[in-house]
Amino acid sequence: MATVLGPTDRPRSKWRRWRSEIKFRWRLRRREINRRLLGCVLLLLLYAFVIEPLRLVVRETTLSLPAWPTEIRALRVTVVSDLHVGPPHITLSRLRSIVEEANATEADLILLPGDFVETPLGWRMAEPEAIAAELQRLRARLGVFAVLGNHDWRHAPTRVRQALEQAGIRVLENQAFKIEQRGKPLWLAGIADKWAGEPQIEATMRQITDDAPVIAFTHNPDVFPAIPPRVALTIAGHTHGGQVWLPFIGRPVIRGERYPIGHFVEGERHLFVTPGIGTSIIPVRFGVPPEISVLTIK
Repeated sequence: MATVLGPTDRPRSKWRRWRSEIKFRWRLRRREINRRLLGCVLLLLLYAFVIEPLRLVVRETTLSLPAWPTEIRALRVTVVSDLHVGPPHITLSRLRSIVEEANATEADLILLPGDFVETPLGWRMAEPEAIAAELQRLRARLGVFAVLGNHDWRHAPTRVRQALEQAGIRVLENQAFKIEQRGKPLWLAGIADKWAGEPQIEATMRQITDDAPVIAFTHNPDVFPAIPPRVALTIAGHTHGGQVWLPFIGRPVIRGERYPIGHFVEGERHLFVTPGIGTSIIPVRFGVPPEISVLTIK
């Protein structure tokens, strides 16, 4: 005996088919969305782990310092920090091109605030002597000066220092050194790393024998609260600017508590923190490209 559909059965069956079709189309749409999201994630990872770490920007910053004497003309300082020479990004051949870029800034003074080597992570890192051989080509009218970073101290501080000094780069660890900017005296004060060295700020300042302006430089910017107002400017690296900057989030990982990147003013004291060039631990940069910082101080 044939079943006769009632008046409400046909619309219900039609609704079920329509609902089934909607579910099927949504599954296809969701798969397409997932594929696109995965593609975006892969592109972001490619950029963060391959493209941006291989970039190099030269960023110019002018600092007007109240403590800077008017009789001293503008001083041009190039800062090259946190090279962490070794694979995958900072090879010796790339270091050679970084040196060329630094020389092209035509600086009065070049400062190297430490972390030349990288702690080995399963691959063979560059040796201090090979790094120094490339840095030997740096040229600045008033000279090239360095301090050691925490990675240099962990690796072999004496060996790193000797390699740099044999390459003609003066290393200032808790030492002050007098130079002249167009006949006017100026002091450089190199302060040892806060984490691995033994910073001796007072002892370093006692080496300064006149009232000429002072530029201090160190690896870790967290020593800045102890720097006296006598110092016109402190320059540091170490933080890498967090290596990653995300919109609306900021810098999720930062190795400096108070001073991640850029120019800071506390009272009459000034600090500049460069994001540096290399990477450490995780070979990633996103939103914080490798940077040679060129400061015009006046």
